[in-house]
Amino acid sequence: MNAEVRGERRTFADLRPRLISSFVLAAVALAVWGVGGVSFALFWLAAGLAVLWEWQALLGEARHRARFLTGAAGLAIAAAFASYIALAVSCGALLVAAALTMVIAERSRVIAGAGVLCAGALVVCVIGLRQSDAFGPIATAWLFALVWGTDVMAYFGGRLVGGPKLWPRVSAGKTWSGTLIGIFGGALIGLGVVALGTERAPIVRLSLMGLLLAAISQAGDLAESALKRRFGVKDSGGLIPGHGGVMDRLDGFTAACVCAAVIGGLRQYPFIAAGLFSW
Repeated sequence: MNAEVRGERRTFADLRPRLISSFVLAAVALAVWGVGGVSFALFWLAAGLAVLWEWQALLGEARHRARFLTGAAGLAIAAAFASYIALAVSCGALLVAAALTMVIAERSRVIAGAGVLCAGALVVCVIGLRQSDAFGPIATAWLFALVWGTDVMAYFGGRLVGGPKLWPRVSAGKTWSGTLIGIFGGALIGLGVVALGTERAPIVRLSLMGLLLAAISQAGDLAESALKRRFGVKDSGGLIPGHGGVMDRLDGFTAACVCAAVIGGLRQYPFIAAGLFSW
């Protein structure tokens, strides 16, 4: 077997478990997206709790369960109110839970509190977007397609094209080529889903927002890599074969979803999804 073939096999050694895990997770996420309501909220609350558990475990300090349970109470309250679009109450619950978690933590107090806010922001923003008016389903479908497309295109683009590393001190595998291919490819895939799903979409503005959110999702991935490097771990967990932990899988989606919710909220429509699709 020549060196080129061996190198190619090593390059895609993790492809099979990644594909299987991705298909299963995507199928479940799309199923609860289609149902909406309580099922959707519970699914994303469970995802947020998994992120919170892994984040607190990274600290490697005592009182892990106490920190988790405190943050989990805040996430549950926030998810309940987000389901009724009471986002101000949701954010207040997260702030209180984050403050209490910081009190419980022994050393890395700011990081412990940030874990509650990060996991909670994911839960509140994705539920708030989905529970929005008629634009809720298409807004969340757009985000799914955009972030998943960015991840897939970046993975294959980086391995097939190669080239200089983006930030080797933080992420040894991420390249400039993969990142740029992922951003443009993800934005295009997201736009394609919107075009199929509705005729009321502002294509030009969504194209620009898609590029921004795809870049934000890549930045979220880098931020999580930096956090793991700070605590000397490779993966946040081992729950998802080929991906690591739940936090590893949702880092980019969390960043993009929060950014989308902020953009939609700043436009001061009654529902945040309308702020993304009404121009």
